[in-house]
Formats: sequence, C-alpha cells, structure tokens
Amino acid sequence: MVLPLMKLGTLLVKTISKPLASQLKHQAKVHPKFRQFIINFAQRNHRITTQMQRRIYGHATDVEIRPLDEEKAVQAAVDLIGELFIFAVGGGVVVFEVQRGSRSEARKEEARKQELEELRKKDEDLEKEMADLKSKLEELEQLAKSRGLTGLFQLKQQPGSKAKPAEKSPVESSSSS
Repeated sequence: MVLPLMKLGTLLVKTISKPLASQLKHQAKVHPKFRQFIINFAQRNHRITTQMQRRIYGHATDVEIRPLDEEKAVQAAVDLIGELFIFAVGGGVVVFEVQRGSRSEARKEEARKQELEELRKKDEDLEKEMADLKSKLEELEQLAKSRGLTGLFQLKQQPGSKAKPAEKSPVESSSSS
C-alpha cells in the first residue's frame, strides 16, 4: 500500500515541477541581469555544441561559429534551464527513493541478524540442556550400577542393536512360577 502511494507522490512532484520550470523560464526572459547571464550561457552552449557536432561529423572546427540572435539564445537557455530543473527534481526523487529503499533493506537485514542471533541462542540453550540431560543419565546409570539394578534398567541401547525384550530378573522369574 505504501509503495503505490510513494510512486503517486513522486509523479505529483514531477508534475508540479513543470509549471515551476515554466515560471522560471518566464522570469529568465524578464529579469535583465539574469537575461544577460542566460544569453551568455546560451551562446557558450551553442559554440560548444556546434564544435562537438563538427568534430563528430568530421567537418572543420576552426571555422567561426555565428552567435545565436538574442531571442533564440534566450529561448534556448530558458528551455535548457527548465529541462535542468525538471531533471534535478526527478534526480532528487530518485535519490530519495534509493535512500528509502536502502533504509528498508537495512531494517530487513537487522531483523535477519536478530533472528539468526535468536536461533543461535536457542541452539546454545538446547546444547546446554542436552549436556545436562546426558550428565543426569550418566548419574542414573552410575547409581543403578552401584545398587546392582542394571538388569532392571536397560537405559542405554547399543547403536545398531535391535530392542530386545527385557530379560526377567531372578526375582521376577521366581514370582511368576
């Protein structure tokens, strides 16, 4: 549910950024100092772009490049500024999404580590309990041997042997006759 809402929010931010870019374009055309700055910027961009195109297509690069007229320069600059603004907003949204995803992954990884730690602790507790039970069993065997009750208690079966019916002790065989 959260993911579709985040995607919708991202789309909303991008949609809102387009009118903001349009307003930025309008202000760039009207403000005199900014206008001169963007004209110079557009002229440099035009020269660099033209030189790159000439190199790519194998034309002479030492030819003088005619500057754009003022209106075309302003239009090219405000278009570029608008696109850069929209690109910056989109890039910001992508960075936000990546950070959100990495935080989510970090939480999942922490939960996995915690689960593994709980399993390790449970395993250690079971090993300790098993060792306690083994020691109690050995204690019972020793007690049974010392009292001579080994025939009554066949506590340990040898590995690989089949369970045999318990032999009757001398007390049981005399009572049943």
